[in-house]
Amino acid sequence: MKTSQENTDWNASLYDDKHSFVFKFGEDLVNLLKPQPDERILDLGCGTGYLTSVIASSGASVVGIDNSIEMVTKAKTEYPQIDFQVQSATEFHFAENFDAVFSNAVLHWIQEKEKVVELTYKCLKKNGRFVFEMGGKNNVDKIIKALQKSLSKHGYVQNTDISLWYFPSIGEYASLLESKGFRVTFALHYDRETKLSDDKNGIKDWLKMFASAYLNGIDENDKEGILSDTQAMLESTNCRNGSWYADYKRLRMVAVKQVN
Repeated sequence: MKTSQENTDWNASLYDDKHSFVFKFGEDLVNLLKPQPDERILDLGCGTGYLTSVIASSGASVVGIDNSIEMVTKAKTEYPQIDFQVQSATEFHFAENFDAVFSNAVLHWIQEKEKVVELTYKCLKKNGRFVFEMGGKNNVDKIIKALQKSLSKHGYVQNTDISLWYFPSIGEYASLLESKGFRVTFALHYDRETKLSDDKNGIKDWLKMFASAYLNGIDENDKEGILSDTQAMLESTNCRNGSWYADYKRLRMVAVKQVN
């Protein structure tokens, strides 16, 4: 079974060039991780490797995994001194356990949420920590509703029912973590409206990067109209002073592996 990430076509260059905010905002999450020189850390869903390199700069031994061959290939090119591997978040395995697992903007792509939490628990040492941020409840709600309205307008009602992400509340994800043996020590659900880099095509570029699955099976002649209509619908809510913004809501948590 494919995860939502595997159903999405990842463009590593577009990701770095126009959506670097994904990993730039994650630098603050590394501060919450507090990596130490003698630690072994897994970056779960490392993308093009920027945050993996930030963690590695602490002196910790870091392994980065991602299920996108294109992302891992670029990460290896950019940071050849770091161990990057193509592995799925729902199937990864390591012989040696980790002191911490770090994950930024990945977990909301994984529909098999129980499986990834179980594997994370299994790969951690006793009292190992799981530090992550993901899309929280109602994340990009305005963008997706506008896209669904545009799809319906253009006769692609069947595409509006795609379930691409999992955006939980604190209660939902904390309960999941606790049911698998973790103790939640920190949890925050917050608004993080994010400026998009392209003032002309910000929403359209965001949709091409992150929501391309909604456009699968659509005639190429119709795609541009759908994207343009979606962006136009959002002008009153997601555009200010000539700049486009994504209505992000993030869930940030720290959980510790408990062993009875």
